[in-house]
Amino acid sequence: MKWIACFCLIILSLLIGCTAEPETAVIQLSALQPVPEASVTAVKPLRVAVAAIISPQGTADSYAPLLNYLGAALDRPVQLVQRRTYAEVNELVQNGEVDLAFICTSAYVAGERDFGMQLLAAPQVQGQTVYHSVLLVPADSRAQTMADLRGKVFAFTDPISTTGRNYPISLVQQLGQSPETFFGRTFYTYSHDDAIRAVANGVADGAAVDSLVYAFAIQREPELAAQTRIIHQSPAFGMPPVVTGTDARPQLVAELQNVLLHMHEDADGRAALQQAGFEQFVLVDDADYDTVRSLELSVNNQP
Repeated sequence: MKWIACFCLIILSLLIGCTAEPETAVIQLSALQPVPEASVTAVKPLRVAVAAIISPQGTADSYAPLLNYLGAALDRPVQLVQRRTYAEVNELVQNGEVDLAFICTSAYVAGERDFGMQLLAAPQVQGQTVYHSVLLVPADSRAQTMADLRGKVFAFTDPISTTGRNYPISLVQQLGQSPETFFGRTFYTYSHDDAIRAVANGVADGAAVDSLVYAFAIQREPELAAQTRIIHQSPAFGMPPVVTGTDARPQLVAELQNVLLHMHEDADGRAALQQAGFEQFVLVDDADYDTVRSLELSVNNQP
């Protein structure tokens, strides 16, 4: 019977073990760590488009201090957005893909008509808010007027440029011709400084460019002045403006406009403006671009 007694003892010990209270977990409050703070969302960059009035590298060199100034004033990083054509930059503005844009006059006229693009300001240069189209030829060219470029190679800047396309076409139309019948060949450079270099290097026999870009280009590269010659200057057009789209937040629009209009009042702002070739930004009116509208209408309605 000893084996029965042993068996009972084993069963009893197992039952006691199963009913024993579990060990209590001990938490040391002093060892607790604070819950990590939610990571702060990165500040959304200020997205700025600069139309290819000058080449991409020229844009970066000229506008970098100005964009850096805007970013510092708004305490936001700045993202420069570039596209090849004026129309592509307008699409960025229309779709809300950029917060503001520095554009050509004809691009503003198209954007205001097509989707209500809004004026912010425009640069002032030598006390004025107008500019011109200047007709260039190589320095050794015998051409004196547009008529002398018949059968020659001509460089346009952009398909919707006021100074680099519409105005020179108007001169050709005044001669009773179209670009297709008048010139021997045409091509687009997609920037004014590249059009200047095309003439300077003899790649083109003529080109029409933004007078401000030409003045700025020969100031930086004096050899261009010796390689080119102006044979004609257009009437005045309203200055290429700074714009926003219709979806831009009113508060941001007000902040941007305030920074632009007052940046000439401090040393850093003046230095940034000087690098871009400007004196200051001023308010402009939509009516300032009526001459651009008239030119566009005249050129595009010709047979």
